[in-house]
Amino acid sequence: MRKLLVLALVGLAAQLVDGSLGMAYGLTSSTLLLVVGVAPAAASASVHLAEIGTTFAAGVAHWRFGNVDWRVVSRIALPGAIGAFAGATLLSSISTKSAAPWMAGILFTLGAYLLVRFSRPLRTDRIGGRLRGRFLGPLGLVAGFVDATGGGGWGPVATPALLVSGRLEPRKVIGSVDTAEFVVAGAASVGFLIGLGTEGFLLPTVLALLIGGLIAAPLAAWLVRIVPAQLLGAAVGGVIVLTNARTLIRSAELNGPVRPALYALLAAGWLAALVFAVRALRRARVTASTTEAATAATTVAEAAPVTASKAATEAVTATVTDTPSGHAAEPHGGSVPAGLAGTGTSSAR
Repeated sequence: MRKLLVLALVGLAAQLVDGSLGMAYGLTSSTLLLVVGVAPAAASASVHLAEIGTTFAAGVAHWRFGNVDWRVVSRIALPGAIGAFAGATLLSSISTKSAAPWMAGILFTLGAYLLVRFSRPLRTDRIGGRLRGRFLGPLGLVAGFVDATGGGGWGPVATPALLVSGRLEPRKVIGSVDTAEFVVAGAASVGFLIGLGTEGFLLPTVLALLIGGLIAAPLAAWLVRIVPAQLLGAAVGGVIVLTNARTLIRSAELNGPVRPALYALLAAGWLAALVFAVRALRRARVTASTTEAATAATTVAEAAPVTASKAATEAVTATVTDTPSGHAAEPHGGSVPAGLAGTGTSSAR
């Protein structure tokens, strides 16, 4: 019972991170299962089965908070499902540990790029640009394959690639990736079911992870909406760097004092990136406030002559309206009504 409670808390924490950063549910959950001695295929199969429920809840929550770009979801989900099915089928019979260092190196590089990118003021001139299908399709295929074979990886591959493109808001990147993962998790589960059978799924573990994930999904979707993009990007970069540094350090068999020294150096770099991100965020807010104030002042100044002209027109209209109809002002030298002219002639006589 205690073990299932711990797994539920892990599922809660993993979904909280995944829903707010767009990654790490599978990596966190699979890592714990491997630590306790679960076979890689069974660990990945159980995590993906739990993800069917957690990603559905996360997708609905992100949709309600406006964090989903459905065009991106439609272009990335199907290739991701194909890659996940192929990866699950392959992992059921073959280990892909030899490919882990190469993928970790790619992800580490992307994470470092994100740290640099989000530690500086963000460019917004590309937001709203179209992400082409020829980019989203291969990305989904690779991310789905890595996700199934590694027990996690959909978010670490797809999220940084979309963030680096700079064409989508970070919160919409995360919401779209999480929503598409529902299809990917379903395809991976089908692949594991075919390759391993029902005995490949650890149902108590699946249930515990699912409960924790369902509790955290709405909170994570709300959190990603209020966390500034500047900080969110820096946080994502740090998670990617530290997660993949662990794989690289183990592959290089670095032991002794070198390992903690490298972790400390990477943590210091992450902290520095967060500090720079906060400074850039403050500067951006000050600039935005100044721009808004200048715009408001210009609008008031432009509206003032129009208001004065309108007031003058209303005053003239009111004067004309208030003049008696029989004594209306006329142009000098204008014609005199016949009745008045006759009256004047008779009087003169």
